[in-house]
Amino acid sequence: MNIGDVARRTGVPAKTIRYYEEIDLIRPARTGNGYRAFSEADLHKLVFVGRARALGFPVEQCRTLLALWDDETRSSAEVKRIAERQLGEIDAKIAALREMRGTLAHLIGACAGDARPDCPILESLSDPEAAA
Repeated sequence: MNIGDVARRTGVPAKTIRYYEEIDLIRPARTGNGYRAFSEADLHKLVFVGRARALGFPVEQCRTLLALWDDETRSSAEVKRIAERQLGEIDAKIAALREMRGTLAHLIGACAGDARPDCPILESLSDPEAAA
């Protein structure tokens, strides 16, 4: 399969596939003229990485998960620890987003939104103490 076929079948853009090859996440074979020749195994790895990335796993964690997927002697406990860490990261991001939302909602509520120039939103954005 060529890169276009693999991109269509996996939903991973060709540019991203090239990047994954550049960082040795995948290693497709090369034909005599230098074209990439993807195998079914490469396709499955790209689907795996695509799903892992969709769940927010960083590339290096994807590398670790791929290695564990290939290791038939792996411990599911190790995989679970990695997934639990990722869930913690997601929970922290959700908490930060909720805090950002609350702050922004408060600022919007404090702004009259009329023709006057005074604006609590801009004042807050420029306040060095508010940034801390």
